[in-house]
Amino acid sequence: MTTYHFIGIKGTGMSALAHILHDSGEKVQGSDVDKHFFTQTALENKNIPIFSFSEANIKDDYTVIAGNAFTEDHIEIKEAKRRGLTFYRYHEFLGEWLKQYTSVAVTGAHGKTSTTGLLSHVLDESTPISYLIGDGTGKGHIDSKYFVFEACEYKRHFLNYRPDYAIMTNIDFDHPDYFTSVDDVFDAFQSLADQVKKGIIACGDDEYLQKIQGKVPAVYYGFQAENDFQAQNVKATKDGTQFDVYVRNTYYDTFTIPLYGNHHILNALSVIAFCHYEGLEAAEMKALRTFKGVKRRFTEKNIGSQILIDDYAHHPKEIQATIESARKKYPNKSVVAIFQPHTFTRTKTFLNEFAESLSLADHVYLCDIFGSARETDGTLSIEDLKRLIPGSSLLDLSHTNKLCLFEDSVLLFMGAGDIQKFQAAYEEVIKPEDPLNCIENV
Repeated sequence: MTTYHFIGIKGTGMSALAHILHDSGEKVQGSDVDKHFFTQTALENKNIPIFSFSEANIKDDYTVIAGNAFTEDHIEIKEAKRRGLTFYRYHEFLGEWLKQYTSVAVTGAHGKTSTTGLLSHVLDESTPISYLIGDGTGKGHIDSKYFVFEACEYKRHFLNYRPDYAIMTNIDFDHPDYFTSVDDVFDAFQSLADQVKKGIIACGDDEYLQKIQGKVPAVYYGFQAENDFQAQNVKATKDGTQFDVYVRNTYYDTFTIPLYGNHHILNALSVIAFCHYEGLEAAEMKALRTFKGVKRRFTEKNIGSQILIDDYAHHPKEIQATIESARKKYPNKSVVAIFQPHTFTRTKTFLNEFAESLSLADHVYLCDIFGSARETDGTLSIEDLKRLIPGSSLLDLSHTNKLCLFEDSVLLFMGAGDIQKFQAAYEEVIKPEDPLNCIENV
């Protein structure tokens, strides 16, 4: 049996793929930096070996899969090439692996991780499936009918896939270090649509997705009446959000999701549309109500009268959606946004939009920009964003105790960098038996 060696196994996509291969009976190991990352606990629980980077990790007869973050001069990649081993980049291997199944690519500028998780949860209740979610979660099954996976548009990586189905949540301008405009993003999605083999499920409320031309049937979902699948009569309840679904203007059924916000309704509609297209009964889709969410997407923790929420939101529209969810779920609490911008390029491109979205919160704290290894622009600083948000403040790790001042509030820790360390630092200054004891030390 060949050994699959993952270079950068702690990456969210890479760790999920490692789980899938392991669960499918393959021999898996990997390497990464020594810093603890949230994905590694699940890998360790399956006894998947994780090594520090070293050329000694590379042996003959290994199949090597490298994360997209690593360049050709990485010591392990160079050693694999020197030995002439079978070598893949993450997206290249995934493109080959999914050919065994009825594949469902979930893509979009926003919402793809949550939607992938939601669809995987619903299908997993009724049939053996494999799935790869961008929060580092993956599952393999030798008898899988479906392979549900998150497909990222960055650098057009998703064009390595020729899926049977594609769920497209939206098209928006992001990754400004690669894409030149929203039209460039649209072009990438159109190229993917050309490669889909059976059907496209797309949000009809999105002006750009309305223009997508595929070679296969397309089913549209959304709030607008012209969609094939439409949500009506939306009600927020103590258990989540309830809504009626109409299929081509005829009442179909009523569903509940344990989530708040219109973006979550749209994600659920995409799942309902796909399942309906594949012949599942409405009763099988009711598993929507038991979805526990995905990692780093509105992940909640209660401390005293405060609700601490960890969220991956790193684009202005995602911030707006996260704040909306907090408002709907906790209408009587104030909302405090703690935001760490991710990459100088994105911050510079959307500076005004970030300020506008963050201003929807009652209070705003800003952390230093988390730079990317793929950029060198350091001409911007967090002060540039702070100036655009009246009343906002800067937050550093040594002064997180000031957040104790916000009793009976929702604290949103948002970002795609290492914003979790700010939440962890804050939790360190709170004693469980007296959660807001640190007020006097502010």
